[in-house]
This record gives sequence, C-alpha cells and structure tokens, in this order.
Amino acid sequence: MRNQLSKEWLTIYDQLNSEGKLEAPINYDDIFNAEELFNKKLYRLPMGDFTFTTGHIFACDPVVNLGTLENLPYFRSVEPGTYPVETLVAELGPNDYGYVLTRVLFKSTKPVRYELALIGDEDLSELTGEESFVGFSVDSALATIVDVATAEAYKKFEDQWYQNNPNGNIYLDLLEEKFKQNALDNPKYQQPFGDWIIFEIPDTNLSFPMIRSGYGCGLYPVYWGIDRDGDICQIVVEYIRSEEHTSELQSRDS
Repeated sequence: MRNQLSKEWLTIYDQLNSEGKLEAPINYDDIFNAEELFNKKLYRLPMGDFTFTTGHIFACDPVVNLGTLENLPYFRSVEPGTYPVETLVAELGPNDYGYVLTRVLFKSTKPVRYELALIGDEDLSELTGEESFVGFSVDSALATIVDVATAEAYKKFEDQWYQNNPNGNIYLDLLEEKFKQNALDNPKYQQPFGDWIIFEIPDTNLSFPMIRSGYGCGLYPVYWGIDRDGDICQIVVEYIRSEEHTSELQSRDS
C-alpha cells in the first residue's frame, strides 16, 4: 500500500524538509532517557511487542476512527515485523499520572533527529515554524498506533460487534470494563478507571494498545526517529508538548 502523493505536495514537502520545518525541535530519545521533566518524575511503561504486518502504519483515535474507512497510513513505511512499544509516564502528583510519549522501536540504533510523520494529504502551509505541527485528532481521549492490517481486522470486528449490538456503544459496553480490569491487573501508573489496555482482536493473532492521551481530546503530532544512516529506527507519538522543558532534563545515566 502506498499513498498517491501529488507533485505539488511533494514540492512543498521537500522545501519544508530542506528548511528543517518538519523536524522536531527536541530529541525524544533524550526525554525517554531522562529521570525528570517539568520537575516531575518520569517512568517507562513497557506495553509489549506488537506485529506490524505490512509496515504501513498510522496513529489515530481507536474509538472514533480506527473502525472507519478514512484511515491512510504515513507515506513512509517500515520493515514488517514485531516491535516493542513503550509509553513514558510523568508522575503529576500522588496517584496521578500523565502519559507524555509513546514510541515503537524498530531498530536499536539511536535517533539523531525526528521528522513529522505525514500521510501525504496534509495542508503543509500550516507548518510555519518550530511551534507548528500537524497531527491526528483525538476525540475519545485515547490514542493508538497500528499497522493497516490490524486496522482492517479491527474494522471487521467492530462492524460485526455493531451488527450484533445495533443500539450499543462499543466503549461503554465493551472497552470501559476492559480499562477498569486492566487498572486492577496492572495498577502501576494508572487511574482506577484505567489508562491503557492491550486489545486483542477476536479470532486473530493481532493486538494493539489503546492509550490515554496526555491532554485528552486534541491534536497530537507523530514523529519518525531517524538514525545517523538515515534509517527509521523509531516512531513517537507526543501527548504533552515538552520542548520548553528540555533544559530541565536529568539523564538516567548522569
């Protein structure tokens, strides 16, 4: 699967890329390796390994958008495979946690820069400088990053679920209880109502995470991590904008 990119869009993309306007102003790997951010303790939350069957991936709101036909993958892709996913958590207060970043690790190499992950139909005129970005919309306060094959399998499941439950609400009638149960089973870094689950699609061997986005509903950017050889080694979803706090970072290795 490959998105059809217009010549006009590619021309603007190449220009912005050469000007550095698609590059993240911070190195997210440094944040993952830090002990604190905005004077809050940071923790890594491993979420397991997930299969990316085709290597064509995208991020979206799993409740509102994952079961629709509107999803297109990012125009860059990765090698198909099974990769670990982890989320960075900030301790905001006693038993109060905010999810800062989620990343998928495709290689063990270190990223030297991060570039906006794009589908190929975005209005790039919005990217006027370091403070601007494009991203995916969240309306249910949840986010995920998936392969197109996983999305297609979930859509079939969701369509069947609504056929069986025509007056139902898949979050209230199915997912809400799964979040609460996961909070009981894995209480670390979670609220009692649950902040994440691993959803296993019935009758398949596919699964994906559903993760509480840092500020709830809103627009969230996604970045490719690029190593010194120019290869994609990570993809990062940013829930809480953190560049103004990077001067405060304290490395785990320091």
